Amino acid sequence: MGEKITFEQTLEKKQLEVQKEIGKGSYGTIFQCYHTITNQTYAVKVINKHSLANPTDIKCFVKESKIMKHLSPHPNILKIFDSFKDIDFSFIVLELCQPNYDLLERILKGPVSEQQAASYMKNLLEAIVHCHKHGIAHKDIKPDNILFDFNGNIKLADFGSAEWLFEGGKKKNGFVGTIHYMAPEVILRKEHDSTKVDVWSCGVTLYVMLCAIEPFHGETPDETFKAILKTDLRFPMTTFISMSTPATDLIRKMLCRDPSKRISAEEALSMSTFLFLSLFVETFTFLG
Repeated sequence: MGEKITFEQTLEKKQLEVQKEIGKGSYGTIFQCYHTITNQTYAVKVINKHSLANPTDIKCFVKESKIMKHLSPHPNILKIFDSFKDIDFSFIVLELCQPNYDLLERILKGPVSEQQAASYMKNLLEAIVHCHKHGIAHKDIKPDNILFDFNGNIKLADFGSAEWLFEGGKKKNGFVGTIHYMAPEVILRKEHDSTKVDVWSCGVTLYVMLCAIEPFHGETPDETFKAILKTDLRFPMTTFISMSTPATDLIRKMLCRDPSKRISAEEALSMSTFLFLSLFVETFTFLG
């Protein structure tokens, strides 16, 4: 066998043994690693520092580990255990979740039941409220950034686009996020409350869970932006017939075009009757 590459040598010094590659992020590769002393298995994000030529990418990486440490621990936020670097690579040691399976993969199998969607959304909102109370906005909430641990609990991940809240959470011209999940005020590059941007993305995520399609879309990015700005919220008839009023009511409140009238994450968590459906899932799980 040839000489091991640098990042493996560095991991060995930390008693971490690479088992397999389990994913790729926006600026790193994720490996499943086994700790030879504790017998624990982790997900380790490995970033080649030379590939971070863009100053924004460097800033995002440095910020990500700091924010995750600031938020840890929370039962529905991916846990960070360590971060370190060598000459060529930077590393983030994370909680291991189910490889190659996230909320998007679950949705691709078909719409999620209201009871299960309520459970996922309740946990997601609990994570978001925790973020906001600790001065953090995620800014890129979407199904593929929501992982599952081996007990089926959701874990909010990928804080590379997250930001520290300041001046009431307002920031000018922050064009951050994923197209279908962007709030209108982000597309318009208006000064905005980042916490309300997170709520919009949660609303889109809830809609996608129940309908298995985005609420606003077009054949091109420009068409999608126009659809979001128009905010003509409709539900597929086959789904709408079976969808409860509390479900559509929560989605409408989260996808309110006017952010000043949009519900907050804390209000959604405490006031929505839809989220009470999650109790049926939790009770069933407990009794099972």
